[in-house]
Amino acid sequence: MISFVLGVEDLADTRFAISPLHETVCSLRVLRDPSRYALQLPWRRSVLGRLDGLDTGLLMSMVGDSHALPDFLTPRPMAFAPTFEEELAFVRRTSPDLVRRDLLATHAPGPIPDALQEVQAPGDAPVRRLRDALCELLRDYWDVAIKPTWPQMRLVLEADMTYRARQLAVGGARLLFADMHPNLRWQDGVLHIDKMIGRHRVAASGRGLLLVPSVFAYKPAPPLSPEEPPLLSYPSRAVATLWAPVPTADATALASLVGAPRARLLGLLDEPLPTVEIARRLAVTPSAVSQHLQVLHATGLVTRTRDGRHVLYRRSGLGDRLADQSAG
Repeated sequence: MISFVLGVEDLADTRFAISPLHETVCSLRVLRDPSRYALQLPWRRSVLGRLDGLDTGLLMSMVGDSHALPDFLTPRPMAFAPTFEEELAFVRRTSPDLVRRDLLATHAPGPIPDALQEVQAPGDAPVRRLRDALCELLRDYWDVAIKPTWPQMRLVLEADMTYRARQLAVGGARLLFADMHPNLRWQDGVLHIDKMIGRHRVAASGRGLLLVPSVFAYKPAPPLSPEEPPLLSYPSRAVATLWAPVPTADATALASLVGAPRARLLGLLDEPLPTVEIARRLAVTPSAVSQHLQVLHATGLVTRTRDGRHVLYRRSGLGDRLADQSAG
């Protein structure tokens, strides 16, 4: 078990971030061991054929046998949503000592893979070359494996954060963590992360807690080293919708009444959703969705409420009755 001790100031400084580099590195786990990632298998199948020309041996060496990842390759985001290049530039400045520490810890207690043997060479120059080679490889991998679908992934992550922020507002930290994953337990100011290989307790000591939703996580994961500031990557909601087929409109009375696009939109709104998430699921632009939502709201078929930066839409009672009659 790994535990984060959070004081009042740390709770006040609990926040979310999106990390494209983190997603890129975490996706390597799916390639290495797909057995734990049923929801991501469509992505894996689509990517495997695009890896020709990449050093897959070096790529896979970044994942330990225990699924551990080097902390220096998943740095704490310095902004809410840094770009991939900004994060990679930060990694390029990692000291050789830290690179060596993290790569050895990732594969402990086993041996270092052959592809990473430079980490055991004397002096800093070989470790710098290895660090730079890993960065170049990750940039090429990002271009072919993550970047093409990153806009859709980011919308899923943003929708998850909107939901989590609402949970925090409604029920505080206890509800936030209880609803995030069964492995998380909040008790007396301490966040416990069960079923971890590591056994350490980290005092936040004013550094706060950073929460990073992930498309490629199957359970919550803190940094490998207890020396790192408190950060928790956790599985995002609605990951399966990324690769689900776009819903098609039924030729029903509801479609005849309000039009096929608005009928499809109503069909999604059995739960509160922001405009960007509705647009992603329907594969249209947010502006097009907004126009339809204005009409549906004006006619009383949907309700709306503000949640932070987002406006959440949901079917009204009248909309539910129309949708139910159409389905019947």
